Amino acid sequence: MTNNKEIATFAGGCFWCMVEPFDERPGILKVVSGYTGGSVENPTYEQVCSNTTGHVEAVQITFDPSIMPYEQLVETFWQQIDPTDPNGQFNDRGESYQTAIFYHNEKQRKIAEKSKQSLEESGKFSKPIVTEILPAKTFYPAEEEHQDYYKKQSFHYRLYKKGSGREDFIQKNWKQALAKENLKEKLTPIQYHVTQENGTETPFQNEYWDNEKEGIYVDIISGNVLFSSKDKFDAGCGWPSFTKPVDPYHINENMDTSHGMIRTEVRSKHTDAHLGHVFEDGPKDAGGLRYCMNSAAMRFIPKDEMADEGYENYLYLFDEEDRQ
Repeated sequence: MTNNKEIATFAGGCFWCMVEPFDERPGILKVVSGYTGGSVENPTYEQVCSNTTGHVEAVQITFDPSIMPYEQLVETFWQQIDPTDPNGQFNDRGESYQTAIFYHNEKQRKIAEKSKQSLEESGKFSKPIVTEILPAKTFYPAEEEHQDYYKKQSFHYRLYKKGSGREDFIQKNWKQALAKENLKEKLTPIQYHVTQENGTETPFQNEYWDNEKEGIYVDIISGNVLFSSKDKFDAGCGWPSFTKPVDPYHINENMDTSHGMIRTEVRSKHTDAHLGHVFEDGPKDAGGLRYCMNSAAMRFIPKDEMADEGYENYLYLFDEEDRQ
């Protein structure tokens, strides 16, 4: 376990919805729901919701910056919220649901300010970005029933996230808009067929099914890291197979009822590209899952080329002492 720890604090509206995007990602050691920004000591949920304490609902994240840089945390934060809303988030109204980045040192402040400026200059939103960047204040953990709510009350959590409008907003505003004609120019015919037409390449006749080199596999369109050679195994199926993704944040898993079967499809979260399927017949000692992917949906980057390609932060994958 690493001794390289930092704290990040974000307010993004209802804290139930702000845990899952960070939890169980590489380099994340702990995510706690709580209250911060106000003057009342040890506030209760009811007090904070009354909008009389000055506190906002927030999450405090303990992370290893050598694995999960603060820049990535800030980027993830933006992708969960409507940064143009000064009066709350989605169906949750009032000052306790306002958004903010609470920085813990000067480096975090500069990163947050630069990220906010980039978002403003991107033109993604027609309204001003109103999320504040503030010095961190005392953080008070919320009551136990509010911790890990997405796990404890998963059904209600899904209904709430959808019903509040947050889920639809994220899909509309944060998924990369990619024109089909541009992708046809960028991708090879098989890459386009697999990613855009839900195709499947031929087993044993694809680029990576028997690749044994060390390195990472990234999304062919977005470049997001999907899988590592450390988790690759020979499933005998003729497609590259992995026991787990490097960062589950970058994929979505959906029910697939095509071809008269019920399967779990794996898609890229940010580009909605089809990647493959996940099955429950993987190695039991590694969790029992088999992520069966199409080579055409990925690009392999050898370990010794990762730094040159801008993936040096993922070299920890090949250091056994840092692997979690």
